[in-house]
Amino acid sequence: MMLETAQKIPVTVLTGYLGAGKTTLLNRILSENHGKKYAVIVNEFGEIGIDNDLIIGADEEVFEMNNGCVCCTVRGDLVRILDGLMKRKGKFDAIIVETTGLADPAPVAQTFFVDEDVQKNARLDAVVTVADAKWLSDRLKDAPEAKNQIAFADVIVLNKTDLVTKAELAEVEARIRGINPYAKLHRTERCRVALADVLERGAFDLDRILEIEPNFLEDGDDHDHHHDRGHDHDHHDHAHSHGGLKHYHDEDMQSLSLRSDKPLDVTKFMPWLQQLVANEGQKILRSKGILAFAGDNDRYVFQGVHMMLEGDHQRAWKDGEPRQSRLVFIGRDLPEQLIRDGFQNCIAA
Repeated sequence: MMLETAQKIPVTVLTGYLGAGKTTLLNRILSENHGKKYAVIVNEFGEIGIDNDLIIGADEEVFEMNNGCVCCTVRGDLVRILDGLMKRKGKFDAIIVETTGLADPAPVAQTFFVDEDVQKNARLDAVVTVADAKWLSDRLKDAPEAKNQIAFADVIVLNKTDLVTKAELAEVEARIRGINPYAKLHRTERCRVALADVLERGAFDLDRILEIEPNFLEDGDDHDHHHDRGHDHDHHDHAHSHGGLKHYHDEDMQSLSLRSDKPLDVTKFMPWLQQLVANEGQKILRSKGILAFAGDNDRYVFQGVHMMLEGDHQRAWKDGEPRQSRLVFIGRDLPEQLIRDGFQNCIAA
């Protein structure tokens, strides 16, 4: 089973608000000699402004780049383009799908869970969000899409950091963490980030995500919440200090992490998870987990986007590796107690 997962082509969904720097990042992928072959699917060729010097021969939808990458435009259906890509000889190391600046990345990410052929050949590797350090705080107030893009991300490229002061940077990072504490964050100028840091991340490498799990998630309630006294009177952000660090809790976006050192009962867990996403999926933007089932020597990993889930046995538990189950949910108005209680009931007797 594991072999199949390993052989699937990793897909990166690249999202970010207009002007944040996605184009810069894409042009780098399409022109640098990184020795890899990428297929880049862009939503609207015109909007994205790919450097025309890069394009060699163009039939209607697929453009060959001079570093061996290919670029396609989504004029039609994403699934149809993916099917076409899968048939191309010489294949490629990875696929990158760019979403339009205003878009919610969910439907694009869901494509990799829905279509059978696509699912056989490709797996969602990571959602990468490019954000503008200078304007993100404003966008988070006036644009729900911007907040979705942050909540959705596995990797955040916080760009244009040269245009803000240290204090402003700390502030925007605190806001990002209030929405999504788990994403890997890279601070950049002109999107100068090692491509290995944004592509082929292995979103299932939850071990890494959960190592950095902030303690303030565990018990935000023992601390004094006070309204952030700033010039934003929208009263959406509570901030509180921990040893001088300011933490925001975004009121309508939460993240929830669960863990158990005892094995889970697969006959209880699977139905519970499916039921949960069926009932509450609209509220759950992302879910992911590493699971240790009773009587199973392999780690099971899953990830979800809204109501859609995919999962597989990943590999055997290593000798001496703690067999812990860990889950993360990020969403709006999550029914936290319901989720915690439900999870408790899945622990094997």
